[in-house]
Amino acid sequence: MKTIIKKTSVDNIDMDTINQAGEIIRQGGLVAFPTETVYGLGADALNEEAAAKIYAAKGRPSDNPLIAHIADLEMLKPLVEEIPPVAEKLMDAFWPGPMTLIFNKSNLVPKGTTGGLDTVAVRYPNHPIAQALIKAAGVSIAAPSANLSGKPSPTLGEHVIDDMDGRIDMIIDGGMVGMGLESTIIDVTVNPPMILRPGFITYEMVKEIVPDATEDRTIFTKPTKEFKPKAPGMKYRHYAPSADYTIYKGDEVKVAEKIIELANEKADEGKITGIITADQHLHMYQGRLNKSIKVVSLGDLEKPETVANHLFKALRDFDKVDTEFIFGEAFSEKNVGQAIMNRLTKAAGYNIIDV
Repeated sequence: MKTIIKKTSVDNIDMDTINQAGEIIRQGGLVAFPTETVYGLGADALNEEAAAKIYAAKGRPSDNPLIAHIADLEMLKPLVEEIPPVAEKLMDAFWPGPMTLIFNKSNLVPKGTTGGLDTVAVRYPNHPIAQALIKAAGVSIAAPSANLSGKPSPTLGEHVIDDMDGRIDMIIDGGMVGMGLESTIIDVTVNPPMILRPGFITYEMVKEIVPDATEDRTIFTKPTKEFKPKAPGMKYRHYAPSADYTIYKGDEVKVAEKIIELANEKADEGKITGIITADQHLHMYQGRLNKSIKVVSLGDLEKPETVANHLFKALRDFDKVDTEFIFGEAFSEKNVGQAIMNRLTKAAGYNIIDV
């Protein structure tokens, strides 16, 4: 398949590109596009055959649900059985934005979109290109992240091209996304509502709107084989680099000492080795490592949004140089830090060691 690749920007959206992409969606094709979280791989959410193409292009397990993206609240009504009052509160507070809600689905939504479930995940993105595309298509767009299944989510157009060129009809390259973490997912079919995946809409923010909201137990624990996922990214290994990635947790000095010891051992064996740290800890590694070791800071610990924004790019950059071992620090789980550690924990295959 020849993939059409078009560049545009939020400051000057090329409507010819958007209209072409909208037509591809209407005809049952696949289009990758930027959102405020990560790039999405879109198809008509109500077209079961189109949804099947998403699973095929990504190599995604068929029981992993897709998120339907809408461009206004009127698009929500046909997709769901009902809109509970608690959902309206959350929508008023956080839509449009990086929050996905899980509703009981209407008969209009095929189970090919929902991973076989009777529920549907819906998001109203606030990214101008995403909104323009949904409006141009005239349908809700099912869109998981636009990466090969299990790989780090794409935050740049080039990441999508690396994974999807030749697999889908069109890629809209809109540059770097703003957040770099997928949306917060909240299940409003249960009482009280439950956060199934953390994101930039934090647990603390949700609690301000819905004080009795809870969190799913699998956010940081490895799900069992019997576990049936209700939301994207809950069952399978996600965000994973090709390297053997281990996270070390504990006193920051002891963690750095352990990482230095292990990274030097691997590098001395001739293994391509990397380290993930933060700006505040870079000094602990200076002058103490084999020169072949690549040290990457995700950003400023005082500004966790910078860490979130660089996370997936860092993992992909390690892949590009065929890194074999990555030794990483754990990060604070406060506020957005919870979402950061959720992604890193899954990327490491739950391989976290206390020092």
